[in-house]
Amino acid sequence: MATKLKNLSVYEPENVPSGKGKCIAVVVAEWNPEITNALRDGAVATLKKHGVAQSAIDIIYVPGTFELTLGALLVGKKKSVDAVICLGCVIQGDTKHFDFICQGVTYGITELNITLEKPVVFGVLTTNNLQQAKDRSGGKHGNKGDEAAVTALKMSGIKNSIKA
Repeated sequence: MATKLKNLSVYEPENVPSGKGKCIAVVVAEWNPEITNALRDGAVATLKKHGVAQSAIDIIYVPGTFELTLGALLVGKKKSVDAVICLGCVIQGDTKHFDFICQGVTYGITELNITLEKPVVFGVLTTNNLQQAKDRSGGKHGNKGDEAAVTALKMSGIKNSIKA
């Protein structure tokens, strides 16, 4: 979580399992593309930095954050996919729409972790304003896409170590 005390892009690289041989799907919401594309770029760069081949990064676009759940389910059913990263951005507005979208996608992604039995990572920004989203998608608080990629690799590593 990005706060004044933690930058999302600062982590110990030696604590991240290698992504060599892994296939990672990245599901990206098209809504708020300035933010979600920056999250995507951060995730892809981090995956590649840790050994995931460009050809093993499957990027899928869905219309909005609410649709991340179905996009993740569809791509996550592929046996070749080791983990799914969901990237979206919901910015608080004047109506309760924000609450419904955030709650729905949170529950949906949680359920997918159990249903698919593989890591499905919540890389969704839920901010009060556009500036907070910018700060967390490559700005002063780092990039939640980086964090999501690290989480996908770590959780995939945990799953593999428990299977073994």
